[in-house]
Parts: sequence; structure tokens; C-alpha cells
Amino acid sequence: MPGAQVPITIEQLVALNPYNPDILPDLENYVEEQVATQTYSLDANLCLLRLYQFQPARLDVRIVARMLVKALMALPATDFNLCMFLIPERLQMEEPFLTLATLAHFLETAHFREFWDEANRNRDILEVVPGFERAIQGYAIHVLSITYQRLPRSILAEAINVEGLSLDKFLEYQVNNNGWTLEKGGQLVVLPANEDNHPVLRKSSADSIPLEHVARLFPVLG
Repeated sequence: MPGAQVPITIEQLVALNPYNPDILPDLENYVEEQVATQTYSLDANLCLLRLYQFQPARLDVRIVARMLVKALMALPATDFNLCMFLIPERLQMEEPFLTLATLAHFLETAHFREFWDEANRNRDILEVVPGFERAIQGYAIHVLSITYQRLPRSILAEAINVEGLSLDKFLEYQVNNNGWTLEKGGQLVVLPANEDNHPVLRKSSADSIPLEHVARLFPVLG
């Protein structure tokens, strides 16, 4: 139809009106869309947090909590810390932000058992965001893969919060598809060598293992 307007995207909206409070509802709806569609936009979410700084009375705790959960799912990127920097300090000391900060600390320091215990106590905050558990499992595998060449099955089970037959199935998939091997009757997991866990392969201290493999790690857990 002549003269019909092309719908504007959220990215265009943010680029054109980054400090316009009128776009607050659109950005809040977009957070809900990210949750529903398992997508993610750090730029749009940071824009929303900046607008909340100028309009503190309009801050929606539920929306910000979901935004922070999505940011946790982006680890090892620093998205969570970037978001927290824009949240008023007084709110950071209140729930649910205090719990989310605790969860982030456990993940960043690789205290995975403590993380899963705390996450289990706060399922109401986390389960509203689909894909959270799998994203954190992917991050845990990333941490293990740049730390270990060999690790006990029990350490892997603790890091990804999977045990028993589910862990057997997961390990079988890794062996068949991602180059993992098992030793000592399956009690020792041998991870593929990379520049981080195998010094002989290291090129530079600035190198890090890519994360492209993470999406292939967990189809058997879905």
C-alpha cells in the first residue's frame, strides 16, 4: 500500500530515542519478548536501565530481575556487571537483586555447588526465564574446559548439576560428538586439548577458548 509505514525495530528505536522516556513501555515489553523467545539484546536492556535512572519511580523490579537473569545466562561476558552498575545501590541490597548478585558471585568464582544450591532455593526467580539452566551448564563446561585436561566424573556432575543416568547419557553424547573420552571405568573424564588446558598448544596468554561449541553440548538434556 502506498504510504504504508515500515514497522520500526527496537534497535532503531533505541538508536533514535535513547533518552526518551516514552520508549520505556516498548523496552519493557521487549524484555518480556526476549524471555518468551529465548533471544537477548544487551544494548536494549542497558538502554532501559539508563532510562530507569532518569525515571526511578517507573522502575519495574520484575522486569529488571528478568533482565539480570538473561545477563547471567550470557556469562562469561560481563553483561551482568554492566547491568548492576546501572541499578541504584540501595536496590542492589534488596531482593531479588541481592540473591542474583550472590548467584553471579558463585558463578564468577566457579563455586558451582554453592550456585546450584542457591539457585534451587530461588527457583521462583529463575524458572520464569526459559533456558537458564542449560545456559549455566554451558558456562560451567566452558570453565571446566579451560581449567582441566582430566577431571573426576564427580566434579563434572557437581558443576552441571546432573547425576546418574542423565549424566551417563550426557557423557555418551560428548564422547560420540565432541571428542571427550572416559578412563577408569568412566570415573575420569578427559576433555579435548585446547590452548587453555594444554600448555603445549598455548599461543598467547591473551587467547581464550571459543564458545561456539557450547550450543552443541546439551541437546541430550533438553
